[in-house]
Amino acid sequence: MRWPRPLVAVVDLLNRRGKSVGVRLVKYTGKSRHFVHPKHLVESPWHDWYVDYLSPAAVVLDVGCANGGHTFRAARRAKRIVGIDYDVAQLRIAATTCRRQGLDNVKLFAWDLTRAFPFPDASFDAALFLDVIEHLDPRVAVLREIRRVLKPDGRLLVSGPNRATSWRQQLRGAGLFAFSDPDHRVEYTPEEFLSELRAGGFEPMGPVMPVVYDTPWAGLIDAIGGVSLRLYARLHRWKREAALRHPEESTGFQVVARPVR
Repeated sequence: MRWPRPLVAVVDLLNRRGKSVGVRLVKYTGKSRHFVHPKHLVESPWHDWYVDYLSPAAVVLDVGCANGGHTFRAARRAKRIVGIDYDVAQLRIAATTCRRQGLDNVKLFAWDLTRAFPFPDASFDAALFLDVIEHLDPRVAVLREIRRVLKPDGRLLVSGPNRATSWRQQLRGAGLFAFSDPDHRVEYTPEEFLSELRAGGFEPMGPVMPVVYDTPWAGLIDAIGGVSLRLYARLHRWKREAALRHPEESTGFQVVARPVR
């Protein structure tokens, strides 16, 4: 059912502002030292799905590591991990957290992801590329560079956003900006996502996995997370369960892929 445009516009405004409100409230209410999304502060195994694909002997590259949220989770499973990102401010946060957690198997440094990586061929057993590809241009060249530095039997653990959910269609039907983040350069259908991976030299090793349900009330849920993590965790689980029932309505995709030589 098509919503009236004024209703879509109001809900969209609340949805987009709710995310930033939740991030700020997390710090202002003392739940974190830094501005972070509440999803990083509750138990959500599907958010850390990539950890199960890392071995204790793995040397891992985290492409676009930002403040190290995924880097440090992977570091507890892998032998060693290198995190690269262009954002120096985020890397400083990551370095501080790394020291505080006493992780000695993590290396972090600033790098423009669209440049050739400063690593020899076949240097890594696995690469994390999580919610980053949609921010980049060019993208296929970056995927090919990841393939270059992966070992022949290495694994790419990648995620990206879904543009084909019912809520995204409501936004487009109302003539509104439909991407989930204004910084995104692209969003995908499942077929488009897999096509881009193949263009970069990767083949999926299994099905495309869902994340959480793309509800128009996600911003309200995020704002609630800034006040009550317990209630947020319940709502977050509901979004996950709904995505498993309706994967076509997932906010994005999670894929395990192998390099094709």
